[in-house]
Amino acid sequence: MPADLPPGDLLEALFEGIFEQPTWSRFLDRLRAVTRADYASLIFRPPAPARPSVVHLYSGEGSPPLIQQLYRDRLHKSDPLPYHQFEEGRVHALEALLDTGDPADQAFFHALLAPSGMNFVRQMRVVEQSGVNVWLTLSRRGATFEPEQHALVEALAPWLRTALRTYVALERERFAASLANEATRRLDLGWLTLDAAGRVLETNAQGAQILENSNILRRDGRGMLSARSPEMRQEIAGEIAALLADPGRRSRAMILSREPWLDMLLMPANRHMISSGPPPALIAYVHADSGSSADRCAQLAHLFGLLPSEARLALALSRGMTIAEAAAELGLTIQTARTYSKIIYGKTGARGQTDLVRFIHRSMLAFA
Repeated sequence: MPADLPPGDLLEALFEGIFEQPTWSRFLDRLRAVTRADYASLIFRPPAPARPSVVHLYSGEGSPPLIQQLYRDRLHKSDPLPYHQFEEGRVHALEALLDTGDPADQAFFHALLAPSGMNFVRQMRVVEQSGVNVWLTLSRRGATFEPEQHALVEALAPWLRTALRTYVALERERFAASLANEATRRLDLGWLTLDAAGRVLETNAQGAQILENSNILRRDGRGMLSARSPEMRQEIAGEIAALLADPGRRSRAMILSREPWLDMLLMPANRHMISSGPPPALIAYVHADSGSSADRCAQLAHLFGLLPSEARLALALSRGMTIAEAAAELGLTIQTARTYSKIIYGKTGARGQTDLVRFIHRSMLAFA
């Protein structure tokens, strides 16, 4: 087999290992078997802040716990191996890295490497294009590595670099997704995808929780998006039918409940995905306010310096009520509500109800 093409099963394990837990476990097991090594490892530090600590993946018997602790406490300060100076993509032998005539190098070998069974070592540094370094290490206790095994490890360099690039990209996407998920969780925002018949295909965690616990919106026995009241069921079904008949139709938001608050925005999916199931035709964004109106009023009052009566009106206006609707809801005259609204606009800096809605829903109040 050509030196520049490692065995197919080894490459398969390398690329599939990105999705394993622990990562690359089968690859390291296979590499150790192919090279007849006692120990094989990958050490790297993924891009922060996704995972700020060093990742150490290995197959075989690692250093004894006492030796590991000794390295962390003291020996790392005298480690003579120039890890970051390794020529990228080239395999380095331990005997070329340690000076047999240097007492410090020999002390390090006898204190750490020999007790760990690392009498013969091959190491290679590979750098992913964003700058992430990974060190591949093979070691044996009793015999040196043959030239063909040295060549095999070096032939892995471009493949390992590509696999690392994929891994780094996935880690960044996972971290970004975790931030987005945390934001939607704090905003009590869920999403559901629906097929052309109105069946729920998929939800995020918040969407599933709303369907299960809201007692307002639900998934019926046929998997269809439905609601508790017949009127609401009819309204949702009508909107779904209208959007499917005219994908260019303007998306519509519906208030499903005021206390506790629950609203929904239905819109065409307009997104393509690779899936074995039916493609989504619609997306429903659902928002449930986990806080009570009293809590939200208290937070509004604190954030904008509003009086309790002003905060109650501000909350009602931010939820889409007109001045007249809010006045009736709160037991105010329309004139009093108008007076309060001017005070609210002055304190919040809003130039009208549209501004007020934007200020409130884009403020950190949404995360409280």
